[in-house]
Amino acid sequence: MVRTAAALAAVLGLVACNKADRAAPSSTAPPVVKGAVAAASDPASLPPAGVAPPSVAAPASLAAMWQTPINTLQGKPTSLAAYDGKALLLVNVASKCGLTPQYEQLEAVAKKYEAQGLTVVGFPCNQFGGQEPGSAEQIQDFCSTTYGVTFPMMEKIEVNGAGRHPIYQGLTPIPDASGHDGDIRWNFEKFVVSADRSRITRFAPKTKPDDPAVIAAIEQALPKS
Repeated sequence: MVRTAAALAAVLGLVACNKADRAAPSSTAPPVVKGAVAAASDPASLPPAGVAPPSVAAPASLAAMWQTPINTLQGKPTSLAAYDGKALLLVNVASKCGLTPQYEQLEAVAKKYEAQGLTVVGFPCNQFGGQEPGSAEQIQDFCSTTYGVTFPMMEKIEVNGAGRHPIYQGLTPIPDASGHDGDIRWNFEKFVVSADRSRITRFAPKTKPDDPAVIAAIEQALPKS
């Protein structure tokens, strides 16, 4: 009798432990810890808007640029007209540049302002120090796995010289706040285009996407409700 009672108690105790173990995971699961890159691309990390530099009126010659054919990084034909009604942040990008970590802020900006009508568009280019040497697949893999890029990426193009893509033939005459126009100076030069296509603000490569001046230009460029 004593052995039977002891055995029954042991069984009941085991059942109770199993039930507790099944209920425990939801309360004891380890917290999610963001790495440095993930934290940097968090929209909550962006500063408030500062003061935007003066924008430039888009010249009439720019009209054809919106219809210019270009392929996505996946090889699908498209054009900037696909983003009609959206504010745009256009950036020539590279995977092996000292400025490559700007992908973090670009992704944060894309996430924060997408619902408000902004699209970030990246244009890989290998003209600056050979810092974008990879294939389309390699670029896609790098951007996705290293920086979690979700914004549209176009095929690799040239932004300067005789082979300059027509999109950049339209953009390069636009001056920045310092008066610089013409050739793209390095990877990660930026153009903020208003949703109505009437105004453009150009930023130097070293001006980060989360600079308060860039944030201010983006907010001014968003579609008006």
